[in-house]
Amino acid sequence: MVSVEREEVAALVWSFAYFFCLLCGYYILRPVRDEMGIQAGVDQLQWLFTATFLTMLAVVPIFGWLTARLPRRRLLPVVYVFFALNLLGFWSALRGGVETDVVGMLFFVWVSVFNLFVVSVFWSFMADLYSTEQAKRLYGFIAAGGTAGAISGPFVTASLATVIGPTNLLIVSAGFLMLAVVCIGRLGTWARGHEATRQAAQGEPIGGSIWAGLTTVLRSPYLIAMCAYLVCYTVLSTLLYFQQAHLVKEAIADSGERTALFAKLDLTVNLLTLAMQVFVFGRLSKAVSTTVMLVLMPLVSCAGFFVLGTWPFLAVLVVFGVVRRAGEFALSKPTRETLFNILTREEKYKSKNFIDTVVYRGGDTLSGWVSTGLRAVGMSISGVSYAGVVIAAAWIGVALYLGRTHDGLQRTRARAPAGA
Repeated sequence: MVSVEREEVAALVWSFAYFFCLLCGYYILRPVRDEMGIQAGVDQLQWLFTATFLTMLAVVPIFGWLTARLPRRRLLPVVYVFFALNLLGFWSALRGGVETDVVGMLFFVWVSVFNLFVVSVFWSFMADLYSTEQAKRLYGFIAAGGTAGAISGPFVTASLATVIGPTNLLIVSAGFLMLAVVCIGRLGTWARGHEATRQAAQGEPIGGSIWAGLTTVLRSPYLIAMCAYLVCYTVLSTLLYFQQAHLVKEAIADSGERTALFAKLDLTVNLLTLAMQVFVFGRLSKAVSTTVMLVLMPLVSCAGFFVLGTWPFLAVLVVFGVVRRAGEFALSKPTRETLFNILTREEKYKSKNFIDTVVYRGGDTLSGWVSTGLRAVGMSISGVSYAGVVIAAAWIGVALYLGRTHDGLQRTRARAPAGA
């Protein structure tokens, strides 16, 4: 199923387990977050996305400060233990009878921040451990670990919710974060025994200023192109999310049925993603160029938004949403992560974290207000979908530029003398 060398097997297994634990813990929480967003009011979603973006702006400098001062073997556990303690705080608040609406809005924002940070740190670590050649062979299978966790999370929720109660599921999620810390330790041990990754395992702080991520991005056309690629993706994702919220609310009145639908959609997406990650990504990435891999989902999005604009029904949105999310997780996301392997360690951790958090949620916030504004002036779901076609076309152009730039930089790096 995967082209792996004998000396890579241990790292591959621990990387798979690491990502499994992260996304299993997240997907225990995700259906609850989506339902809390609807309960807060569909018309309030843009405010929740704005709050998430502002929280990102506040947190990123703190992360930059930690990155400049802590070695990786301490930085990663600090991040995950911090979020685990946050979950214990929410658990205490819910058990203590704090007003549910307030906790719900805070929880929606927190989960949105949590997901991006822990996943961004994970992929930065992977870029530290593996070369570009290894990434093309192994990232699909490693990503499948996250998908397996995403499939297991809803099952854990369904199995334990009636036994221990929904509130106590927060403790279970925190437990998975702590298991991820164990995996980090094992991967650190493996890295110290392999010459190619020994520098990454030395344990020295990465250095740089707390705003190094921002300044590095602004100096690099390559990183700016990554930002543009991600903004196009997030804008389209948020437009689709808002359309889903409106169509689901109109079609299904019962809160429990809506939560169940969200969980079924997540399960379907993750089963399809897992199959594609294990059986498609590795073979496809070796058969076609990085540029082709980056262009695939923009093309699907362009076609999908056109169909949704023509037939604006919940069933069409569900099918398009499932295909788009599965393709993003199975193909675009692992490919996008390989783009960071040619960067320095500081760029991998700081610019990547800035792109994955502030840029990502900035795109969410922008598109949330755009979607609200379009509906406020009377634009229908069809009209919003046709606007999505235009954005998807721009996304195709960005993907072509980014893929060709990456391939050019990789060829330059390969020709450079050792140590240059």
